[in-house]
Amino acid sequence: MNFSPATWETTPGHTDYDAALQRMRERAAAIREGTAEELVWLVEHKPLYTAGTSAKAEDLQDASRFPTYTAGRGGQWTYHGPGQRVAYVMLDLTRPHGTIPARDVRCYVAGLERWVIETLKEFGVKGEIRDGRVGIWVVRPNGEEQKIGAIGVRVTRWVSWHGLALNVNPDLGHFTGIVPCGIREHGVTSLHALDVKVSMDEVDAALRRNWNRVFG
Repeated sequence: MNFSPATWETTPGHTDYDAALQRMRERAAAIREGTAEELVWLVEHKPLYTAGTSAKAEDLQDASRFPTYTAGRGGQWTYHGPGQRVAYVMLDLTRPHGTIPARDVRCYVAGLERWVIETLKEFGVKGEIRDGRVGIWVVRPNGEEQKIGAIGVRVTRWVSWHGLALNVNPDLGHFTGIVPCGIREHGVTSLHALDVKVSMDEVDAALRRNWNRVFG
């Protein structure tokens, strides 16, 4: 059976987080009902913190700094803000997508990780994964491991929503208001902090090019 490829959409400016949650819920329901196509939605948000279903209250270290939201996705605390590309991925996981088999959430999350790793490779950055630490990591010359991409998903009746966040050029100081993803011993980085001065448009184009490597 042939399926239509996912629709891609990039929203300029800063997308309101509550509005993003509502749109994802509605789109996921429509995908499940067969009345809408799958969607890869690229956005940026104003500075904010989001709590996943495993978030610990003590990991929100500065509750007054930015607005906080209950995201409903998996994972712990995450920061979103300008200079960070957020990709919300809404797919019908009852069917396979490229290298990702049907009804396999673990493989789907691993596919999101591979998608980011292939994208980073275009810019000469080696992204890596770590057992027990969801997300994408880079190793600095001094051996320090830093997170460059966060992943948090939700799957409702086999339709995915939420997705990933890739640090292009955010204010890394904004991450200090939380313990990102509950990991205290490692910091965060970005493409610009790694001296890769690419634009958001260049990152978006690389994400588009590498999508089919994983999701077909």
